[in-house]
Amino acid sequence: MAGPDFAVALADLDKALSSIEAVIDPDRKRVEIAELEQQVAAPDLWDKPDHAQRVTSRLSVLQGEVDKVVGLRSQLDDLAVLVELGQEEGDEASLAEAADALGSLQKAVEALEVRTLLSGEYDEREALITIRSEAGGIDAADFASMLLRMYLRWAERHRFPTEVYDTSYAEEAGIKSATFQVKSPFAYGTLSAEQGTHRLVRISPFDNQGRRQTSFAGVEVLPVTEATDHIDIPESDLRIDVFRSSGPGGQSVNTTDSAVRITHLPTGIVVSCQNEKSQLQNKAAALRVLQSRLLERARQDREAQLNALKGDGGNSWGSQMRSYVLHPYQMVKDLRTEYEVSSPDAVFDGDIDGFIESGIRWRRTREASSR
Repeated sequence: MAGPDFAVALADLDKALSSIEAVIDPDRKRVEIAELEQQVAAPDLWDKPDHAQRVTSRLSVLQGEVDKVVGLRSQLDDLAVLVELGQEEGDEASLAEAADALGSLQKAVEALEVRTLLSGEYDEREALITIRSEAGGIDAADFASMLLRMYLRWAERHRFPTEVYDTSYAEEAGIKSATFQVKSPFAYGTLSAEQGTHRLVRISPFDNQGRRQTSFAGVEVLPVTEATDHIDIPESDLRIDVFRSSGPGGQSVNTTDSAVRITHLPTGIVVSCQNEKSQLQNKAAALRVLQSRLLERARQDREAQLNALKGDGGNSWGSQMRSYVLHPYQMVKDLRTEYEVSSPDAVFDGDIDGFIESGIRWRRTREASSR
């Protein structure tokens, strides 16, 4: 079997990496890193914990970005040397090693290239995800719990911290809804491609006649608010109810009225949190969720106004977007991008990077064509 055309492949990688370097701009980021390192070294940094957290988080993100692109450039240079030596000496073992390294490097560059497409207003933010069961009864509730596990496993695979704020359990199985946060920079930009209606087709494990069932679950992805967002919510606009938590939990979770439900009266938005131990903690978490929903509502209003000015009726790409078929065949397919795989088990275990990357590329193409 003929090996890869190294000259073409290396030239393509160099071009792609140069484009990435132009976007990430390591030199400019090194200047900002130096400024942040001075702030981190200040003895009074942690006198203001929120500010300190933002500084250290930003420093970690920038260092990671610079290290990544510099590392890939170094790998590309080393690979070019390995190919040159292997070809000069006719060393098949070295060329085979170079072919393996080429494949790995191509995947790494493609992944970083997707990251450079995240340039939206809130793409750098952490993400707040809500999953809701929709049509399909008990199967939909079970499907919603499968999606919850899928996203938590995806975050675990990437070592992204998560925090579940609220879980509303269904009576027989599964969940009615769940809200959780992914605490990683660019989590919103990355996961926003997952927003929409997901559809599951399978033989229902809850049907004693073994009939095929189609069920639906909705995924909502919001950017986490920051102090600079200035979202003022007057107390008079809120109705706050407390109640006893339901579902699995420790002794203080299920035996006191610690759960909090907040209704934003002007919009009718309702949020709740019951997974923290105290009422104050649950109220603070619920307010964060409400702020994120109001932030997204304001963004959608601005986008609708722009679409109206452009004569665009708005986009509907966030509706039904992926099918998970377990019977009569096995396949998971994105209905927008046509990306598909034949291993639903792996997908439900969090292997969704291919879907996310194709969704981000599709969204960027759509945005560019609408300008």
